[in-house]
Parts: sequence; structure tokens; C-alpha cells
Amino acid sequence: MKKTLIVVDMQNDFIDGSLGTKEAQQIVEKVKDKIRQYHDAKEQIIFTRDTHEENYLDTPEGKKLPVKHCIIGTKGWEIAEGLEVEGAEYINKPTFGWTHWNDIKDFEAIELVGLCTDICVVSNALILKAMFPEAEITVDASCCAGVTPQTHKAALETMKMCQIQVVGE
Repeated sequence: MKKTLIVVDMQNDFIDGSLGTKEAQQIVEKVKDKIRQYHDAKEQIIFTRDTHEENYLDTPEGKKLPVKHCIIGTKGWEIAEGLEVEGAEYINKPTFGWTHWNDIKDFEAIELVGLCTDICVVSNALILKAMFPEAEITVDASCCAGVTPQTHKAALETMKMCQIQVVGE
């Protein structure tokens, strides 16, 4: 069975930048190990990048979260150093969840890791589950961090309720 690792928004702004947290900083090495496992096994790796323009604060999202982050082309928008590997694919997504997964391929087994569990990881996991109901979808909780530890746990419970396998708790 062909596996795909989706690395959600492991960008500088979410790790140690404008929206960084200590929990996000603590998962970087685990995410790096997971990426290496998939790369060594020659499995597909997709990085998503939260991607905003300079006018972010004028957007509906920016009005609700008035913190400039992941502005395309900035250091904060870049994937954290040491995570990128040759052959990976990239998706620049303008919102929490990417709605064009079916443009990529039909997935068999997907594992998600990254940031933030309670916003972009859960959004993408639920979209993928709806688009590919027969695919095996897993989230590695040890390679995810939420805005807070409480909302991280709540998102994991939501995903479990929607038949997404959660491992690494």
C-alpha cells in the first residue's frame, strides 16, 4: 500500500515566529525523524504551507486573528530548517484546509503531522476523510501541537470520532 506523509504547516511563524509555541518547538525533531522515515522508504511527502499576502490583516481571517503570519516569501512562511527533503511536493494553501487534494491523486494511506492540531491538521484530516473515505488516515499526535495543549487534545478527540486513527498519544 502506497503511503503519503502530509506535513502540515511546519513553518517558522508557527514554531518560533509570530504564532510560535513551546509545544510546536518541542515536536520539530520528531517531525524530522518521521520525514526521514518516509523519505528513506521512498514514500510520497507533501508539505503544506499556510500562505498569506501582505494584506492579510484586511482579510476575513486576518480580522479574526490579527497577527501577521506566513506572508509569502518571508522567513516566517518558510518550512523550518532541516525538515525539507528532496522530492517532496508543496502546497501553498490560503486557508486552514486544502480543498483540492483530489487534484493530486487518489490516496490509499495518509499520515498527517504538523501544526496546528486544532486548526489546520484537523481541517485537512476531515477534508481528506470526506474526499477519500476508503483511505487509511492517521494522525501522529506526538508530531503535532495545537494552539494550546487543551485544544490539541480536543482536536484529537474530534478526529477519533470521525474515524481517523490517532497514534502517538
